[in-house]
Amino acid sequence: MSVRRLADEAVQPASFAFSSENAAWAKATINKYPKGREQSAVIPLLMRAQEQDGWVTKAAIEKVAEMLGMAYIRVLEVATFYTQFQLKPVGTRAHVQVCGTTPCMLRGAEDLIRVCKSKIHAEPFERNADGTLSWEEVECQGACVNAPMVMIFKDSFEDLTPAQLEEIIDRFEAGEGAGVKPGPQIDRIYSAPIGGLTSLTTPDAAPAKPAAKRAAKPAAEAASTPPSNAARAKTAAEETNPVLKTPATAKAEAAANAKVKGETRAEGGKPSLEDKNRPSGIERPATPDDLKLISGVGPKIEGILHELGIFTFAQVAGWKKAEREWVDGYLNFKGRIERDDWVKQAKALAKGGEAEYIRVFGKKPR
Repeated sequence: MSVRRLADEAVQPASFAFSSENAAWAKATINKYPKGREQSAVIPLLMRAQEQDGWVTKAAIEKVAEMLGMAYIRVLEVATFYTQFQLKPVGTRAHVQVCGTTPCMLRGAEDLIRVCKSKIHAEPFERNADGTLSWEEVECQGACVNAPMVMIFKDSFEDLTPAQLEEIIDRFEAGEGAGVKPGPQIDRIYSAPIGGLTSLTTPDAAPAKPAAKRAAKPAAEAASTPPSNAARAKTAAEETNPVLKTPATAKAEAAANAKVKGETRAEGGKPSLEDKNRPSGIERPATPDDLKLISGVGPKIEGILHELGIFTFAQVAGWKKAEREWVDGYLNFKGRIERDDWVKQAKALAKGGEAEYIRVFGKKPR
């Protein structure tokens, strides 16, 4: 797979905002996910941004990151991984994605690519003179039985000949793309064999009659059936194995273990705000540090840290192990603070800002 990068700054818009209709849709989509899992909406939000503007801009990536409380790099990783996301302007009427994987190549994909080069542009991702058409070669699009095929926006066009693709491109260029029938372009139903069915051609056999209900067990057999496990005494293994304990017992023991360690936890396993390991907070300074410069801290996480009284790099730089574990548990990060080394990042930023960060890490923050 080729390297995918954002378009040149010269073509990037200064800002991005969802339309009122799309903003309402985005809010409803985010609300479909459980609390703390809103970041799962990143793909549908990016796709809606692409449908609105025609491609995924840098500003759109940053906007989606802010809406979901994600670091910009995390959303950029998603946008650059999936070829469904266009990272530079594409044809306003059609962007043709030609499948170039083995089945399609064996069935004539190279001829389809030649059509795109002659009718649109010699190079992929470049638009025609009017800016209405563009094309690219992509990996498998899941219609191998009907090879070769192309994808135009959300529709696939299969079983293509070069002449058929030329006609389809001409109709999109003329603004008549909505009238082109998607799917197989030959006399085939979906992915059924050409010429009709070759198997499972006979009608289903008559269903068998239901078996008679099982007779009740004789008294002698019932008497020999082992008694329910519910009535027997617990074994030594069950008394010591937490997997075999009741939820109430396991919960009580977990609370007792936390108490021994000096921890307190709120309902659901989240560390309590009264826990002695919670980092000390301060009053909000006139100019708080931009905590988003720490890799792994997005707008939403910064807001939570502010609620906890964390406003400066120096505070983060001074966290002890127990304090880091408390914050990690409160944010449900599963070790991310240690993996991203927030303390080392914060120390560099507190010491000398962006210049010191670059000196230590060899790159700009975030």
